[in-house]
Amino acid sequence: MPKLSVVIGSTRPGRIGLPVGQWFAGLAQGHGKFQVTLVDLKELALPLLDEPKHPRLAEYVHEHTKAWSEIVKAADAFVFVTPEYNYSVAPALLNAIDYLFHEWAYKAAGFVSYGGISGGMRSVQALKQPLSTLKVVGIPEAVTITFFAQLMEDGVFKGSEALEKAGATMLDELLRWTEALAVLRK
Repeated sequence: MPKLSVVIGSTRPGRIGLPVGQWFAGLAQGHGKFQVTLVDLKELALPLLDEPKHPRLAEYVHEHTKAWSEIVKAADAFVFVTPEYNYSVAPALLNAIDYLFHEWAYKAAGFVSYGGISGGMRSVQALKQPLSTLKVVGIPEAVTITFFAQLMEDGVFKGSEALEKAGATMLDELLRWTEALAVLRK
């Protein structure tokens, strides 16, 4: 069974990314086609990129980078749970992506974005460019959560039937891409 890392991209206090990520990880586990791991960038606590050598060399000196490298290397696919900050990507998420190079190659990515009226879609569009440079295939199917606060209840995210359907559709397509790209990862 392919390994899916659901990456929570926000690290700031009061973030909604954790409950949204937990909801989606549960949805992905229920889908039953992936081995799902929830990865919280806040727990990893990666500082602003601090490796002395370029990531393409994979000569890491810091334990936090080595741990992050192992997480990314072990995954066959990703779902990035991302808010939109100033019409773009959460800085912690972009920083985490920039830490590594080879570990990302030939893997597929889906996106769960959240925000106000745009549902974080501009963040997803901004993420696709650096990911494609790292040979990650960002699929078009996504879960876009508009006005997320309306779906929060006592700190727990309660996804709607429409969001669950979008999640299932995205996971089905993510599985297709993950299986197709497995040949290139060998």
